[in-house]
Amino acid sequence: MRWLRRLLLLAVVVAAGAAAVWWEADRRLSTPFRAFEGEEVFVDIAPGTGVRAIGRRLVQAGVVADEWTFRLAAWRYGRERALKAGEYRFSEAATPREVIDRLARGDVFLRPITFPEGLTIAEMAAIFEQRGFGSAASFRAAAADPAAMLDLDPRAGDLEGYLFPDTYALPRSASAADLVGLMVRQFRKAFEPRWAVRGADYTRSVRETVTLASLVEKETARPDERPIVAGVYASRLRIGMGLQCDPTVIYALMRAGQWNGNITRAGLQIDSPYNTYRYAGLPPGPIAAPGLGAIEAALAPAAVPYLYFVSRNDGSHVFASSLPEHNRNVEQYQIRYFRERRARERAGAR
Repeated sequence: MRWLRRLLLLAVVVAAGAAAVWWEADRRLSTPFRAFEGEEVFVDIAPGTGVRAIGRRLVQAGVVADEWTFRLAAWRYGRERALKAGEYRFSEAATPREVIDRLARGDVFLRPITFPEGLTIAEMAAIFEQRGFGSAASFRAAAADPAAMLDLDPRAGDLEGYLFPDTYALPRSASAADLVGLMVRQFRKAFEPRWAVRGADYTRSVRETVTLASLVEKETARPDERPIVAGVYASRLRIGMGLQCDPTVIYALMRAGQWNGNITRAGLQIDSPYNTYRYAGLPPGPIAAPGLGAIEAALAPAAVPYLYFVSRNDGSHVFASSLPEHNRNVEQYQIRYFRERRARERAGAR
């Protein structure tokens, strides 16, 4: 019977040891850990990296305490084959399970960058640099290659107008070329389905459509006005009347390095094919990146009797069918408005 007691004692010891190991494993798996200095640490996991190597990287970065605990967590929670590559950002103490869950979700670190509607390549490049993604020169260089749009626009000399305005989320390793490629794909995703269902009597090319859309985008931010503005320009084009679009003059001056923030009489005379005061028809190409609303307006301009419009100085415009009516609107909303504003400013300065 002595051997039986010894066997029972051994079983108790083994069970106790197993329980202790299990308890310790549970403790480790449920204990948050953080050993890195500073506010954050980044861990880049390459595609094809195994669980052992991932654990080693995380230990070196101070995200998990030891490789054994990490591998145990991956095994216990059934995530050994589910861990995804990418760059991960860690800032708070986390349990091994929380780390495993993040890697299994592919919760990689992404930085947002937003490009509003109506920007030029140069203006987008400035935002790219200001947000710390890279140099403006690298963005301009990537956008100078029209290869991604030549099937839709064989005349494209660059990607002006074809970089879709939106918010993009990028890993830290993304290059200017990566972002530009993503923006072109987003443009095509927005444009091509609408181009495919254009009216049977629609005759403008892709380039002409996006050029018209860019003019609409620069003239008004109001959704209700975009089809009307597009209709005004469509009517002018139909009768051979000059577009006389101020944003095209600004773009011409920007290309010449002469834009100082104000349109002058001299500026209106700049000899550029983009100057729609001097040259009839659409300018040679887009002058900015139009958003979806402007693209839809260019594809389906409103059938309106108007040939003129002028700003009310509150974001909206007043439209006119005849030159005398337009001149009255200019007198009311431009000449008189600014005269009265200057008078109020002078009175307030006294």
